[in-house]
Amino acid sequence: MTQSSSQKTSRYGWVLALATFVAAIDQLIKLLIVREFLPGQLRPVIPGLFNLTLTYNYGAAFGLWGGLSQGLREVVLGATILLALGVVWFFLRQPAYQTKIGQSALAGILGGAIGNIIDRISRGAVVDFLDVFYGEHHWPAFNVADSAICVGVVVLLLLPQPRDAHSQLASEQTSGTKF
Repeated sequence: MTQSSSQKTSRYGWVLALATFVAAIDQLIKLLIVREFLPGQLRPVIPGLFNLTLTYNYGAAFGLWGGLSQGLREVVLGATILLALGVVWFFLRQPAYQTKIGQSALAGILGGAIGNIIDRISRGAVVDFLDVFYGEHHWPAFNVADSAICVGVVVLLLLPQPRDAHSQLASEQTSGTKF
């Protein structure tokens, strides 16, 4: 059975609304951080564990590809962004991800990607400001958009995975179920 046009519009509307909300919150917080912090400045939130700071990430996630030459870095990052958007679009169209949880996870990924794309276009780098650490060991600084992407991916990985026809048939034959 196929979905009606209004059901698809409603589904995409929900995802776009939530993605827009995620991107807006990300951008609002980044704006506040950029106004209140100098690059590298630290404000302890939980001493010995969590700081607010301001850093600019010229690479991809956690600084990946930051060392590439400027022209090559933009090409690689552009291709990565297009790939990520394509993956979200692919999963959004899959029946297994039509639940509100699946759609919310995809919206988080999309909203996070949009938030970081806005930074790349407007600032030439992504604003990162969350600094989690233990002792001298710091996780790379990140932001709300990165968090939304990571949480969305984890939720998608935890969702029950669709079974293909071959594995379902094998399971039924093994359990003695007859057609």
